[in-house]
Amino acid sequence: QVQLVESGGGLVQPGGSLRLSCVASGFTFSSYVMSWYRQAPGKERELVATISSTRNYADSVKGRFAISRDNTKNTMYLQMNNLKPEDTAVYYCKPDGITYWGKGTLVTVSS
Repeated sequence: QVQLVESGGGLVQPGGSLRLSCVASGFTFSSYVMSWYRQAPGKERELVATISSTRNYADSVKGRFAISRDNTKNTMYLQMNNLKPEDTAVYYCKPDGITYWGKGTLVTVSS
């Protein structure tokens, strides 16, 4: 069955960096467009970045976040730089067209 395991979150000060990872199994990873989403406390889940043959980002993270993938490892990454308090959220990865959510990884940006 589909499994998505996100990791790499933590507590970081404003301006800091984190690298999130998403290890996928149970489907042909290389065949799927993959995305990162996030859900901040009290807010709806939002799309952060998508990777296919191109990379697309939410306006709020453009220039600060970078999405990548390694199909040989069934793993997707999100490099997050210059983090802001408003980036605080639980981050999830998801393949397009598959309705499944992992547990996510919590990112807290605070001084």
